[in-house]
Amino acid sequence: MTDSTRPDDDSMREVVERSRSGAPAVGEAVRDRFSSDEVFQRIIAAADEEVTSGSRELFFSGLAAGLAITITFMLYASLSAATDSHPILSVLLYPLGFIYIIIGGYQLYTENTLPPVALTLERLASLPTLLRHWTIVLAGNFTGGAFGAIVLSYGGVFTGETIDSAIYISSGGFDVGFWPLFFKAAMAGLIVAGVVWVGFASTNSVTRLLVVYLAFLAIPLGDLYHVVVSFTEVLYLLFAADLGLYAGDVSLYGGLVDFILPVLLGNTIGGVVLVTLVNYFQTSEERLEEARFEGMTRRLTVPEWALGRAAGRSYVPILDATEATLFANEGHRIMVPITNPRTDGQIVELASRLASDREDGLVHIVHVVQAPERMSLSAGAGRIADVSEEGMEGLKATAESYDIDVSTSTVVTHRSFEEVFNMARRTRPDAVLLGWGDDQLWSAARAERPIDELTNQLPCDFLILNDHELDTSRILLPTSGGPDSTLGAEVASVLSRTAGSTVRLLHVVDAPENREDGEGFLAAWARENGLADAEQVVDDSGDVEEAIVREATDNTLVILGATEKGMLSRLVSNSLHIDITNDVDCSLLLAERPSRRSLRERLFGSGRRDSTPVLDGVERDPEQSSGADLVDMDDNSLGDSTDTRGAEVDKSDETGDARSTRAESTHRETPGDDETVVLDEELNQDT
Repeated sequence: MTDSTRPDDDSMREVVERSRSGAPAVGEAVRDRFSSDEVFQRIIAAADEEVTSGSRELFFSGLAAGLAITITFMLYASLSAATDSHPILSVLLYPLGFIYIIIGGYQLYTENTLPPVALTLERLASLPTLLRHWTIVLAGNFTGGAFGAIVLSYGGVFTGETIDSAIYISSGGFDVGFWPLFFKAAMAGLIVAGVVWVGFASTNSVTRLLVVYLAFLAIPLGDLYHVVVSFTEVLYLLFAADLGLYAGDVSLYGGLVDFILPVLLGNTIGGVVLVTLVNYFQTSEERLEEARFEGMTRRLTVPEWALGRAAGRSYVPILDATEATLFANEGHRIMVPITNPRTDGQIVELASRLASDREDGLVHIVHVVQAPERMSLSAGAGRIADVSEEGMEGLKATAESYDIDVSTSTVVTHRSFEEVFNMARRTRPDAVLLGWGDDQLWSAARAERPIDELTNQLPCDFLILNDHELDTSRILLPTSGGPDSTLGAEVASVLSRTAGSTVRLLHVVDAPENREDGEGFLAAWARENGLADAEQVVDDSGDVEEAIVREATDNTLVILGATEKGMLSRLVSNSLHIDITNDVDCSLLLAERPSRRSLRERLFGSGRRDSTPVLDGVERDPEQSSGADLVDMDDNSLGDSTDTRGAEVDKSDETGDARSTRAESTHRETPGDDETVVLDEELNQDT
């Protein structure tokens, strides 16, 4: 956090960090402290950064905090030996490890009883998200403390009287009962969480440093217990016993259950109840409605808050509260994520053709910029946005030539592929058109989390284009029914109207005796999907891939429906090994509709998509059509392996686990309207 802000800076950072001012007759009166609402806003902003950190970042930040705690234990033991256990002098350097943690921005478990809990109280993060955060941080703290205990004992750091002092300090907690340990730890939890609150309320670094020092000095002076320090002491005692330096009766189980457990519970209850809840209820109902959070009305539902992803969303990004309003009353919008404005023109052109069939058609071009993992998302975001917007001018001109509205956005993010899904959930397009290839977002996708869950819960229709010099003049559409084939039919129908494309339908049956049933099915399906004039081909070879490859030689674009598990998740996991992608020379367009999975399926299911045999168009009857299913890759086939039901997307499902910085520029080509909206904000908080 910065200690001063520029008065003319209207950035989000300043809105959060500045205090509200009055307006007297002459000049301006500025209060010298934050209100409780403003402190809460600062804490929420910091928690928003922390809770979206990856597991690796959290763990190693917790590891660094655990190592810093080792310094506290080392200095406590050393000064106790040097001062003959003087009650004041021996603890003067005890807070140093905690100061390292505060200044270094490391993750300490007891500090996390405030910011992420505040986010959870506001129903912006779920309980599972909070528990995940706590577990990772605590594991990192304990790992760092264990490593420090090994170094202090087996490394010979302690010698002579210092060893005796360290053993005396470490063994002291074993003589205290469960409940006294619990309440002593609760007071320590109150102190640590209180330090965090006061730190956010402080207006300068000197005050913060003084508060940190005095507060943590109170822990040894009050004979209180901190869980990470205590864990380090227990392990040191075990290692000392192993080296023959301690003759007492000590075991790991006894240390964890009789000592560490009550301290852990006390620290947690003390921080959450005595500080977080008390301070939360002293804030007003408008704590997140003013300043930067104006209009912030989205919350997790109660099931989502309790169960997280198992019930839907696990997190609501507070920085993106205004983003969805950019497209609140838009018409039929196609979102087109791109990676390179200079080479992705064909994807934008295809989206523009599809959108031009609707009077209210709109193409939303999103330039996704992958940022290095350690790069601050706020650093240089404005410059990146300017360069990106300049590069997208040609794409805008391409889209506008189809007489449609165009909007553009630039997204700078650490998790580019995941952000596509998050942005789709927030801005609610009717469809997303993505490029498929190693130079697109797929290589980044395989390193991100949790992609399988993301792609199994699509927020809208998804179209994936693998183009070989895209030509839409002759389209081949294989089908055996199902919502994904219906989506392909919609695309083919639009292209036949907007680009003059000819369409050939292909249905594969198992044997020649099934041809008549197949022809009846295909004719009915074509009529139901507005393709009655399309050429209809029934192949009786039973080999779907071979039939598609054979028919593709006379066509320029093949549109394929998704498989049972979902085309997107298979592409991301690199498990879609189908020869057709290499055997055809024309472009491929993969189509997938969202499917709805119940809570039971999310908790206990195998990741397969909903296979309810009800179609939006034709209800397929296996007795009437013996067509070969376009099945899962595991059966060496492709397409719609089951008749999945397309479910209407829940338009309120706004979610996001990836942090990103956005620079949005929305341009409407309407008479007298030249609107540009720019969002360029990211908040970094040092706790």
